[in-house]
Order: sequence, then C-alpha cells, then structure tokens
Amino acid sequence: MVSEKIKELELTRAKLASLEQAIADELSAELAVLPERYGFGSAEEFLRAVAAATGTSLAKKGRKPAREGSKGKAPKSEKKRRVRAVITTEIREQVKLLCEEGKTGAEIAAALQISKPTVQNIKKALGLVKPR
Repeated sequence: MVSEKIKELELTRAKLASLEQAIADELSAELAVLPERYGFGSAEEFLRAVAAATGTSLAKKGRKPAREGSKGKAPKSEKKRRVRAVITTEIREQVKLLCEEGKTGAEIAAALQISKPTVQNIKKALGLVKPR
C-alpha cells in the first residue's frame, strides 16, 4: 500500500514538473511578443517606457540603487558577523566542570566565548538542569 502511494507521489511530481515547464514556456513566449504588441522596436525601448510609466529607474546591471534616507546604517560589508561556535566534546566537558564549580550560565558563556542559550542547551543535554 505504501509503495503504491510512493509511486503515485512520483507520478504527481512528474506531472507537476511538466506543468511548471509548460507554464514557463508559455509565459516566456507571451513576454517575448509584448514589445512588438505595443509598437516598440526592441525590448530595451519597451522596458524604458515601462520604467517611465511606473516612475522607476532602470538600475545598471549588477548595481543596486542607493537607498534614500538610510539613517546612517553601516553598509553590509562593514557589519560584523558573529562567528558560529563549534561545540566540541572538550567544550561540553568545560561547561560541566564550570557548572560543578558553581559558575552561572553567563559566566560560563563569557569564559568559553559561546552564547548563554548554548550553555543552557549543553547543560540540558548533560542532565545538569533541574526539570520544571
């Protein structure tokens, strides 16, 4: 019974993929004739006319237009991204030792340079957290 449902699922996925491809082909064909349908000589002229009608500008390829009123936020390239900690068995052992010494979660997190939720998750996995 399950194998029949799996086969049916595969057939349905194949049919869905076929329908998606047919829609994409039809849409592409319709879009290709739009400039000619509206009396433009090229797609570029058509795009300029659409941009003018909507009040938008065509950004150069690969460039994003500058945002107005960006309240002095640092560009993405200048933002510091936090490096994700790799939790090893050594870190788990250190958390256990520091917990047994009576250190708080915040103190353990600062000492091992990991987040407080990570400390809590490790303590929970080690059975060092009291159940509610």
